[in-house]
Order: sequence, then C-alpha cells, then structure tokens
Amino acid sequence: MDFDVVIVGAGPSGLSAACRLMQQASDAGRELSVCVVEKGSEVGAHILSGAVFEPRALAELFPDWAERGAPLNTPVLRDELYLLKDADKAQKLPNALVPKSMHNTGHGSDSQATQNYVISAGNLCRWLAEQAEGLGVEIFPGFAAQEPIVDEDGIVRGIITGDMGVAADGSETANYMPGMELRAKYTLFCEGARGHIGKQLIARFELDANRDPQHYAIGFKELWDVPAEQHQPGLVLHGSGWPLGGDSHGGWFLYHGDDQQVMVGLIVDLAYRNPYLSPFDEFQRMKHHPLLARHLTGGKRVAYGARAITKGGANCLPRMTMPGALLLGCDAGTLNFAKIKGIHTAMKSGLIAAETVFAAIAADDEGDEGGKELTEFTSAWESSWAWRELDASRSFGPAIHRFGTVGGGAFNFVDQLLGGKLPTQHDTTPDHRLQTAPESSPIDYPKPDGKLSFDKPSSVFLSNTNHDENQPCHLKLSDPDIPIEKNLPTYAEPAQRYCPVGVYEVVEEAGEPQFRINFQNCIHCKTCDIKDPSQNITWVAPEGGGGPNYPNM
Repeated sequence: MDFDVVIVGAGPSGLSAACRLMQQASDAGRELSVCVVEKGSEVGAHILSGAVFEPRALAELFPDWAERGAPLNTPVLRDELYLLKDADKAQKLPNALVPKSMHNTGHGSDSQATQNYVISAGNLCRWLAEQAEGLGVEIFPGFAAQEPIVDEDGIVRGIITGDMGVAADGSETANYMPGMELRAKYTLFCEGARGHIGKQLIARFELDANRDPQHYAIGFKELWDVPAEQHQPGLVLHGSGWPLGGDSHGGWFLYHGDDQQVMVGLIVDLAYRNPYLSPFDEFQRMKHHPLLARHLTGGKRVAYGARAITKGGANCLPRMTMPGALLLGCDAGTLNFAKIKGIHTAMKSGLIAAETVFAAIAADDEGDEGGKELTEFTSAWESSWAWRELDASRSFGPAIHRFGTVGGGAFNFVDQLLGGKLPTQHDTTPDHRLQTAPESSPIDYPKPDGKLSFDKPSSVFLSNTNHDENQPCHLKLSDPDIPIEKNLPTYAEPAQRYCPVGVYEVVEEAGEPQFRINFQNCIHCKTCDIKDPSQNITWVAPEGGGGPNYPNM
C-alpha cells in the first residue's frame, strides 16, 4: 500500500502531524494520503502520562480547541512543591523558591496559551484521532510496525507491519495474516520512549553521534476514585526526596483531575546504581507518606500503569532527520524534564514535521518519490519555542545526577534565575551501569497492605494487559545464558525488580535456577531494554493489539 506519508504511532506527536498535514492539504486544495499505524488495540490504549498539560501547541493546531470539545476540563488552580524528608515528614517549598519551570497556574495570566490543565493524555489522543479522521487521515489501530523499509540507497521508504497469527513455535496458525508493506514518500516515527524502530534507526544512521548518552526514567501512575469531600479539582502536588535517596533520584506527583479522580505517580531515574532497588516497591511505599495518604485514604485504586520516559533533554537529543524519515516526540526525546512535561513539545515536533514534509511534497513534481533528508526540519525545530525550552534546561538532569536532589535543585534554581548562564552540565554514564550485588545493600520493602499499597499481580490486572499466549516471545535475549550465568551472581538478576509487572523471574527447577519470561504480563514500558546491565534484552513489538488497555491514563 502506498501513501504520501506514513506515521508510526498514534500519540501526541504523530496525531498532531497527521492533523496538520491534512489542514495544509485542505488549504492548498491538494489531495494527500496520510496513514497512521498504532500497535495498541485502540488509540489511547498504550498512552500513559501524568498529566499536567500546557496547551500551547494545541492552540497552534486548533485555535478553537475549546469549541471543538478538547478534553481539557480541569485547569490547575493550586500548585505546591514538597521535599519528603523521611517516611513521616515533609517540607513545603515557598513559592519564591520553586523553579519557574515548575509553575503550572498560568504565571499570572488567565489566557489559554499559558494556563495548564490536569488531563488524561489517553483521552487527548482519542480526541486528536477524531479530529484527524475528520480531516481524512486513515488510522489503523491494532497493527504493529515491525521494521522500517530501507532501500539499497539508504532511504527510508516506509514500514512493514508484523505478521499476525504466528504460533509460539514460529508456525502459521489458522489465523495467520502476513505483515503489510506500507510505503510512503516520507515516514514519521512517533513510537514514544525507546521506540524499537527508532532505536534501530538511531544506530543505523548514527543519529546520536556527538551527543551524550540518552537518559531515561520509569514513570508509574495510578488512578484513584476518591470521595467527593476529598476531591479538590485543579490541585497539583509535586515533590522529591523520600523514599528515594543516595544515588537514586526522581520525583512524585499527585493531581486532582476530572470525575472525582486523583492521579498519583512516581518517576524513578533509571540511572540508579543499586541492583536491589525495585522502582515498583518504591512507588508503593511512597503512598503511605501522610502527605499523600490523606488524598487516597477512603478511595479506590481503579487503574495502574508504567512507562519509560526519555528524559535526557537537549544534550542527548539525536539528529531527527534521515533520508525519507523523521524521528519525533519521545521517540527522539523532546520531553522537557525541567517542567516534567513532554506532550506540548512532542506535539510541536509533529507540527514542524508536518509543515516541513508538506512543503517538500508540494514543491516536488508529480510522481516524485520523496525520500529526501529534510534538513529544513532541523532549522525550523531549532528556531522554535520548543527547542528554546529544551536548550534552556539542558543542565537540569545532569545537575541532579552530579549534585544530588537538593544540590542539583539549587543549581537549577540559580541557573534559571540567571537565564541559563551557569556552566552546562553533562552526564555521560549510561543508565544501565549498576554496582555489583556484593557492593550493594539489599532493600527490605514492606509488604503491601491492600489499601494504599499493592502487589504486582493485582497491579497488572488493573492495566488490562493481554497478549495471545500462543505467539513468539517479544522480549529477545541476545544470549539466553547471561541472566543466570552472569546477571544472577554479579547483580542478583535485577530484572526481577526493575520490571514493574513481574515479567522476569528466577525460579528453581530440579535444584537449578532458571530464568523465566512471563511476556503475557508485559505492559510495554521498555525498562528491560534500557536497564539490563548486560544490554542483553531487546524489546520488539508483539502481535498488534496486545499489551495494556489503559482507560483514561
């Protein structure tokens, strides 16, 4: 199948690009074929974000978004930042000491362009998909892009979707359907953090040359239904400190959103060094802190999920262009970690991509096959407000890695006051590097109480995750002996702990340890692809439609 543009991923960047492409085609009176493929069972099924949303890019795409019914219903009314000192104590930071990038209440303005909103990112994407289809975009959910089509000249010509109906042993079942070639003049890769095709393209085209290594976090999120008397729509809390400490960094959030729901989560920097650390268990015990517990007690947990976050910022952002394709949004790493926001910058990358691609197609003669490297995108991106945001905060993450949560926070506060004039900080240590188990201290996590804290099996149940068990495992081991022969004695096999849903286990069979992969539980967070100390695990897309089915995450 041939299209003018194929977009991989129905997230904020991909759907924004699709809408903008068709808007331009309509304005020019020109036919344009745009296809979006999405591996989730429906648009939004794999979308997970906090989310406090800055609608700047949305207002550029649809100035009348409010009249169109965009799901932005809860403006941020109160903004508080805390440092958790221990399991019981917390210190609220005075507003004057809160970095300006952490303010969410409009900076003294009531305009839609600066007022932030507590939203469901999944519902925003569902709404964007409706707008895209109304403009003539073809969206195919349940189809996983498996690999890029790259011709003999090194030009990206589209993608191949994964085969469906393949049994675990590789044979074809009665439901077998071969993958499709979707060819395009230009292909936009918008897979989200650690996209498996994006990872291939970065390596193949050396897009990360002369950049710092990319850095990641794992973000957890739960939705809670709370009693009406506890609900404070528009209240936004952020914080750091306990339960993370030492060389482990991160921060938590708690938002009061729509429909008597509270969103609570923890972001754990994947640069931690202790192999015994369990990000999931850190999140569960965090909710027992009195500051957070009072918002959740008496409520009911109704959804759970986790996702890798590409957080390296400007120092790590790869080149986003290659012949015939662009790498956008979190697939590239456009998130502004200083704001703990990435939807608005991802959308802006999609808008710039759409304008660049449409200009190239419109300028070409009829019958031109496209395939150019659109270096004009780089110029437009680096002239945008989104790039200026990232450039201004390029030291944010490295400063925390170097100076710690408090020292790094102080550095960033002063750096923002001085307009980014402090020396740029870098972090060139890969996230997967760990201390050995003998060098590290085991962590004794409290058992979940079933009221505020929970175990992994009950959590994966709330993610509505499903994979057909009779299919090849999508978690590929380069060397199947490494988990037991190397990772277990050296690192106490950390996959048992860094996975947020218990995909990886070490079990004893016939008196010998065995490495077990429960791929059916996988929620596509990609943490294993990032954090495995031997870099032995590669995540690839399973059969389309599998994975989590998040409601309004």
